Amino acid sequence: MPPIPKNARNILIRSTNWIGDAIITTPAVRSIRHNFPKARITLLALPWVADVFRACPHIDHIFIYDKQGKHGGLRGKLLLATELRQQNHDLTILLQNAFEAALITFLARIPVRAGYTTDGRGILLTHRVRKHHEIKTKHQIHYYQEMIEGLGLQRCENTLELFLDPAAEQEAETLINEALQGQKRDSIPIIGLNPGAAYGPAKCWPVEKYAEVAGHLAEKTGGLIVIFGTEADQEAATEISAAAGELVLDLTGKTTLAQALACIARCSVFITNDSGLMHVAAALNTPLVAVFGSTDHIATGPYSEQATVVRQPVECSPCMKTHCPKGHFQCMEGITVEEVEQAALEWLKGTHC
Repeated sequence: MPPIPKNARNILIRSTNWIGDAIITTPAVRSIRHNFPKARITLLALPWVADVFRACPHIDHIFIYDKQGKHGGLRGKLLLATELRQQNHDLTILLQNAFEAALITFLARIPVRAGYTTDGRGILLTHRVRKHHEIKTKHQIHYYQEMIEGLGLQRCENTLELFLDPAAEQEAETLINEALQGQKRDSIPIIGLNPGAAYGPAKCWPVEKYAEVAGHLAEKTGGLIVIFGTEADQEAATEISAAAGELVLDLTGKTTLAQALACIARCSVFITNDSGLMHVAAALNTPLVAVFGSTDHIATGPYSEQATVVRQPVECSPCMKTHCPKGHFQCMEGITVEEVEQAALEWLKGTHC
């Protein structure tokens, strides 16, 4: 395989499709910028991922892949390929693994197309990297960085990073200050809870346990309980709010992703399932407690020294299923309120408690 041309000046990066995966790719994005410091770098991303990179200094432009709108269906993909062709990219690096990602850039006639040879797409790539079996035993951050190395490029350090939009930071500050009801910010811990997860219910610690933790922490610390999530999590947020006392800020379905990121950055501790927002907290260096059950805490755990993983080892975990195949859900039911509460209090020690 010939080396990637180092004189590329107009580069397209195909982003991954989920928030957590996008966060995990941030070291690889930084590595690409390091190898091409003078290039114009465009990120092709779905709308719900774009805010992860909106303020990123390594990206010059974000091209929205409107998959639910004008880029939907076969005709929409052909339109997307035509639009990309007009941008005259000379190199694309595909962080997303799908066959579709390679096909669209092939149809866009981008001359250098690089990525993993997954999903039978190797024939569409000019620069191919084979996935090694042992990569499954490492954190996924290495998956993307090893692709960079496989292309003959220099990889930067593995540290996650996330840059916040200044306007969203101001909006987050206003939301939290209003929720504090005039009380002094410095004297009250901000305790974030994220009871949902997009992949499925097997990733979710029971809502009643989140509610109990919220009530205990509110009573012991006097903290503001901030509940994160989408509209789908509003019923859970109602149950948690009822247990948490007076100082509660329910953000479920009420913020943009950029605002949610800025609010997580202000949390004293963040309690979460394995989810995209867990990786956000890790990238922001927010102290976090991650509850793991059906998924692999080694491959997709929080890549942060400010994190505690709470899990209940059972024979069938991780099963990587959306629903418990055995029906007993022991991997999550076995995790106690006391374990999660104590982990959160440990992070709060010496700061507010």
